Parts: sequence; structure tokens; C-alpha cells
Amino acid sequence: MSAVRTLEPYRDDRGNEIIYEGEPRREHVSVRFAGDNNRLYVAENAKIVSLSVDFAGDGGQVEILPTSRPRTGLRLSLRIGHSSKIHIGENVGTTNRAFISAVEGAEVRIGYDCMIATGVEIRTDDAHPIYGVRTGKRINPSESIEIRDHVWIAKNAVIMGGVTIGTGSVVGFGSIVTRNVPNNSIAAGAPARVVKRHIAWERPVLRTRRPGQVVPAANEKNAEYWNLTEETTPDVVPVERQLRRGFAQWFTPRRQQRSKR
Repeated sequence: MSAVRTLEPYRDDRGNEIIYEGEPRREHVSVRFAGDNNRLYVAENAKIVSLSVDFAGDGGQVEILPTSRPRTGLRLSLRIGHSSKIHIGENVGTTNRAFISAVEGAEVRIGYDCMIATGVEIRTDDAHPIYGVRTGKRINPSESIEIRDHVWIAKNAVIMGGVTIGTGSVVGFGSIVTRNVPNNSIAAGAPARVVKRHIAWERPVLRTRRPGQVVPAANEKNAEYWNLTEETTPDVVPVERQLRRGFAQWFTPRRQQRSKR
């Protein structure tokens, strides 16, 4: 196993590499490679506050896109198994360290402008296998997760494998999400269920607002996320289809679209 304590360009004789063109960062960085041919890409202007990455197998990939708007920064603890992938979209922020696990060929994709609070876990797996006693077969396979654009995940929430969370939605405090959440809705509880539809949320904090002050102000409204909830539930894209498209290409259209703004 090799351990890297500085975020800077790196490549070893087993094909593991870090791709990063920003200023070297030496504080609160740990990248461990246990296998071969793993790849960490961090955009030059990604706002990294703390980063721990554990590549536990071969062929893992992590992609962290830029921070181009004021955000709290990224505090991430990432675990990647064999042939597994984690994508952190542009302008994502975390209040405190978020734990994300992708193993057994599964993927975690977090879209543009997501807000992740303290104590959040996003995991494709249960960490250990569970079997049916009568059949002897595995009953808890790892499954991919997709969190679409402008999603707010509140404190101590857990997102489990096989889930898609639609654009513009909110996951409530302490929720455990085990099923898909449609766009522009609030899901809460353990297990979480949709408790409100046709909602939109904005980033400005309420602690600075005066009683009766109009919210949101004219310059605070992101109209593109003010949509009615669709009745159809989003589906997770099958892993086979994800792999055919290629990990790095999956979000390319979205990145190009954002760069034109």
C-alpha cells in the first residue's frame, strides 16, 4: 500500500495516479492506494478543505469538479472498491466531513450545486455481506447512487444503495433514504418517505433575516430549480450503461452547459 499526504500530481509504478494542477495542498490530505490502476482527478480550483481517499482495490476512479461559486468547501472521506467510481459535481459544498463509499463496481454521482450537511453518509454498500440462510445467496448487493443537481441533504442523513434523488429536492434531518425521491420534494424519516411535493429551496441562511423580510430576495431565486414535482419516480441508470458511456464522459454535457453561463 502507498500513502500520499500531499495533493499534487502523482503516479506510481502500479498505475495509480493523482491528476491535479492547482497549488500543492499538504494539510488534511490523505490518499491511500492498496491496488493498481486507480485514478484521482481534482479540478484545479476545487475548494478542498479536507480530503481522505482510500482506494481499496483496482481500477477505482474519483472525480472532483471545480468550485466556481462561494461555497463552504469540500470535506470528504471517500472509500472506493474494485472498479468503482465517485463523482463530485461542480459547486458542491459540505458543512463537515461527508462519508461516501462506492464498492463492488458501483458508482456514486453527485450533481451540480448540491449542499451536504454534517454527518451525512452516502454508501452503495452495507460494508459486510448478508445472506439468506435457506438459499445461501447474497441479499444485499452493492448498488449505484445518483444525487441530481441542487439537492440539499440535511444533517445526519444516510443515502443507501440503489437510490436516485431528483433535482431540487431536500432530504430531512436524520433520514435514511432507501428508495427513490422525485424532483422538488422533501423526503424525511427512517426509512424516508416523501412528505411534501412541489417545493424549491435556496441557499441564503435565515439567521440574518429580519422578521417579515421577503424571502427569497430578487437576486436569490434560482428559477431553473423552481419546478413542479413529476409524478414518475427517477430511475438509477444501470451500471452496465454507465460503464459503456465512460465515467469521465457522464457529466461532460453538464459541465459544458455550465461553462457557458
